[in-house]
Amino acid sequence: MTFKGWNKVPIQTENGDSIEAVAPVIVSASRRTDIPAFHAEWFVRRLRAGYARWVNPFNGRAQYVSFAGTRAVVFWTKNPWPLLPHLAELDRRGIGYYFQFTLNDYEAEGLEPGVPPLLERIAMFRELAQTIGKTKVVWRADPLLLADGLEVDRLVERVARIGERVHPWTETLVIAFADIERYAKVQSRLREFGRGCRELLPEEMRAFAERLVVAARPWGLAIATCAEAIDLTDLGIGRNKCIDDKLLARVFGHDEELMRFLGPDEVRDGLKDKGQRNACGCIVSKDVGSYGTCPHGCRYCYAMSSDRAIATSRARHHATDASLA
Repeated sequence: MTFKGWNKVPIQTENGDSIEAVAPVIVSASRRTDIPAFHAEWFVRRLRAGYARWVNPFNGRAQYVSFAGTRAVVFWTKNPWPLLPHLAELDRRGIGYYFQFTLNDYEAEGLEPGVPPLLERIAMFRELAQTIGKTKVVWRADPLLLADGLEVDRLVERVARIGERVHPWTETLVIAFADIERYAKVQSRLREFGRGCRELLPEEMRAFAERLVVAARPWGLAIATCAEAIDLTDLGIGRNKCIDDKLLARVFGHDEELMRFLGPDEVRDGLKDKGQRNACGCIVSKDVGSYGTCPHGCRYCYAMSSDRAIATSRARHHATDASLA
């Protein structure tokens, strides 16, 4: 089976215009911004309206996204708290969901200035898992980077300290190494920030992984990499799919429409998302987020714009807009 694109359906906008929209089965919310943390109310308003407007960041063209056929949402966040009161609405609509929850400790370096304190985020992680079930909360240590005073051993120690607190509340740890050299604006921002932030060399990635496997052995978690070229399978570290057909089928196998879309295991290779990097294992989804709309301000973030642009964008869309752009 080869994915040939999402179905298209007619919608009527709140302005009364008749528009053609794509109708994805799986929605990503979002690789481009933290919708649960900053745009939860916007997301629920758009869900009620039945559609969202998405703007292509590369050519500026608008696309309308209908939620009429949506059966699952994958949320990406560092702070799910604002979305928690709205999860009951997704439940009522019969829409499945799970969370990719990024939980790092870069407090000493100040790399994530807009996130809540670490202990609060750990408490949020636990409460989210208690609310929706630990299978639907994936812990991400992402991105892994080094800095002055933060070498491989210390980085492992920090991940291990978090793991000691959260491992009862998840089944999976996903690790992703920083990809700084790929993004010129990230390089420039980190140089200006200082503190010697840098990517791990391949030998440091392997050293980190070896130490992590030892530290994590008592936790009983599956460990996997995200879109990494390095092969760590000999250490028992697999390759993750953040938009994961197997997880979707395991947790939401009762959803006939979703299962019809996924199809049998042996044909799902055709669902690979060709819009992601070659090493990414994700199946197709439709992302509804926009770059430059996340006030976390993480210094390493390729999606981060200027603070002023983020504030302007946030104020505009919270007032009226159907899109985050």
